[in-house]
Amino acid sequence: MPKPDKPLIIDGLQYVNWNRELLEEAVAGGLSAIHVTIAYWENTKETLANIGDWHRLFRQHGDIVMPAHSAADVTEARRLGKIGIVFGFQNCSPIEVDLRLVQVFHELGVRIMQLSYNNQSLLATGCYESDDPGITRFGKEVIKEMNRVGMVIDMSHSAERSTLEAIELSSRPIAITHANPVFFHDALRNKSNAVVSALGSSGGMLGLSLYPFHLKEGSNCTLESFCAMAAEAAELVGVEQLGIGSDLCQNWDYSTLEWMRSGRWASAADYGEGSAENSDWPRQPDWFANSRHFGNIAEGLQKTGFSERDVNRVMGGNWLEFFDKSFGPA
Repeated sequence: MPKPDKPLIIDGLQYVNWNRELLEEAVAGGLSAIHVTIAYWENTKETLANIGDWHRLFRQHGDIVMPAHSAADVTEARRLGKIGIVFGFQNCSPIEVDLRLVQVFHELGVRIMQLSYNNQSLLATGCYESDDPGITRFGKEVIKEMNRVGMVIDMSHSAERSTLEAIELSSRPIAITHANPVFFHDALRNKSNAVVSALGSSGGMLGLSLYPFHLKEGSNCTLESFCAMAAEAAELVGVEQLGIGSDLCQNWDYSTLEWMRSGRWASAADYGEGSAENSDWPRQPDWFANSRHFGNIAEGLQKTGFSERDVNRVMGGNWLEFFDKSFGPA
């Protein structure tokens, strides 16, 4: 069980092929909650099957993992020395074309949903599209419904105009759970100063990503460089609205990466942020190879000049407050 004075650690996004060993790794890293991806391209039925798989995992490893549908659940998970699992979608495909499914999935524990994943969706434009017409008519209705039931709007993989419109249209603060400012690394997935500032002004949350394609120097990014970026990002979004969304991917083979990038919409290989020459899963930086290494980030932030209070907020306190304000009905 964690010591009472041990900082709360929450990861704003992971995509892991979980087993007992990796769950124990997360416990050893001090994590009390993880937002996990349970859908990319899946339809309703396929997503329900994924939720069923998670319930099996909860039964098999209930001594170290539990569902987290609220901030109170996260607090309880920490008290028990377990990991609280927050369900999230990285795409809107699970709701298909049925607005009612927003509430249905919320009642099944889903608390976060992206409006698009790289491509144009029925709701919003993805970051890899060349044109961004903004939030669609259906998207506006879904935003209202997500606000009503308490499901967080996530624009991590969405394009600029769509993201800015989502911030404006939403009556509740939104999140970018796993991305970095573009000033740090000029990737399509990273966010402009305008987006980061608007997110901060609206009370939203930014989770900083450790995925190598989002980092300056990629897999060779240094802890010092990452933490210096975090300090600059805190000036834009506000230190009380900054967290970690590592985008840690573990225990998947290459075929899963191909499916993530291409889904069922492309017949040819789509390399996303990679390339034909660099198509496989990227190597994590040595200082963040797995969930055991969250302590390295905390130490790096402190050495960069973050106060103990602010380190604790960035490592988990800010996410907990955001969950408390966001996961219940309006």
